[in-house]
Amino acid sequence: MVAITGQVPRRMIGTDAFQETPIVEVTRSITKHNYLVLDVDDIPRIVKEAFFIARSGRPGPVLIDVPKDIQQQMVVPNWNQPMRLSGYLSRLPKPPCQMLLEQIVRLVSESKKPVLYVGGGCLNSSEELRKFVELTGIPVASTLMGLGSYPGLDEDFALQMLGMHGTVYANYSVDKSDLLLAFGVRFDDRVTGKLEAFASRAKIVHIDIDSAEIGKNKQPHVSICADIKLALEGLNSILEDKVHRGGVSLDFSAWRDELKEQRIKHPLSFQTTGVGQHQMWAAQFYKYNRPRQWLTSAGLGAMGFGLPAAIGAAVARPDALVVDIDGDGSFMMNVQELATIRVENLPIKIMLLNNQHLGMVVQWEDRFYKANRAHTHLGNPSDESQIFPNMLKFAEACNIPAARVTRKEDLRAALQKMLDTPGPYLLDVIVPHQEHVLPMIPSGGAFKDVITEGDGRTKY
Repeated sequence: MVAITGQVPRRMIGTDAFQETPIVEVTRSITKHNYLVLDVDDIPRIVKEAFFIARSGRPGPVLIDVPKDIQQQMVVPNWNQPMRLSGYLSRLPKPPCQMLLEQIVRLVSESKKPVLYVGGGCLNSSEELRKFVELTGIPVASTLMGLGSYPGLDEDFALQMLGMHGTVYANYSVDKSDLLLAFGVRFDDRVTGKLEAFASRAKIVHIDIDSAEIGKNKQPHVSICADIKLALEGLNSILEDKVHRGGVSLDFSAWRDELKEQRIKHPLSFQTTGVGQHQMWAAQFYKYNRPRQWLTSAGLGAMGFGLPAAIGAAVARPDALVVDIDGDGSFMMNVQELATIRVENLPIKIMLLNNQHLGMVVQWEDRFYKANRAHTHLGNPSDESQIFPNMLKFAEACNIPAARVTRKEDLRAALQKMLDTPGPYLLDVIVPHQEHVLPMIPSGGAFKDVITEGDGRTKY
């Protein structure tokens, strides 16, 4: 992402002028790089550099701050200006080391229960990942950001999401594995839980484009700082050569059968979930088959992300069906964007999972704080039987068709009507606030602590 911001005129910088904000300093710690434009002739070079930095290496945000007097100048841009990034270019990861790739293939051939743990770093290398799985037969568990990098409908190899609200069999696979291939991941707390218990039986291979992530949370046995795409291409080439020459024979069918037994014990279709929780519902029950088919705020967990993200997707891909599965708490943070959707006539479908509460916080209150409520009820406290606020009225105010579902048996027909209606549509689905997202591994817990049953109707 490249953010272009406005600044007061150059002569007024540092005078506390009206609306002056030292945005370059404010954002320095949360951007890959930022610029303050002091010469209008530098704009072509700066823009070119900003997009290169944002997209190369580990992708990240770059900010360009443009003073008002610079914005008002006339210029004939010279887009042939060379970039001045020699220091940055020298720090970009080199091609993966062949010797380390050979060592990883050897570890795979020696293992009995290998598992792939893939994250957002694999989104640009889904074809290479599929090829690797085809060559090795290793099952795949995805992070929240990694969903879609491997086809979720491939029931032979896809274990779906792992972590706090991941499938039991995905977490089981990591807990029992003897080799964990961590590709494009950062071992964050929502995946690992108790770090020392995470993949405690396994040798760990970590490949990531960001050297700062390697060994930061979990020490690997083998690590490569490289582009995942290049690393997978190298691994696939070695595997194809060894398989062709008969130098390696891989058969993990017994391991996959063990994991299938776990899938039967804990099928996705039987898990009970609730709604903040709506994000976990969507992650658990929908099978994502393409990279970036799933757009969510994962590591940051920013409420209100769904509607603006849907607008971005609809503008970028006007040929695609865009559905925002949202919760009432998150939706209310950006409800004004309904006006944007109507004005731009974007055919976005909004399915609200409305439980009149901040559902994920309520779940934690139920489980860990004796159901002590801290302003998590979003309805009208004087009449809790009333659905408040009335989401249909928001839609009506923006001339967007809308409907409400209060009975489970009416949901399928209501969904079909939503999908069949041209243009934007809001479907308000009323759900009980007592439901919990399960399975759940408590924060800081391990696989042995997984919760698979119960809801807000039970006292803990």
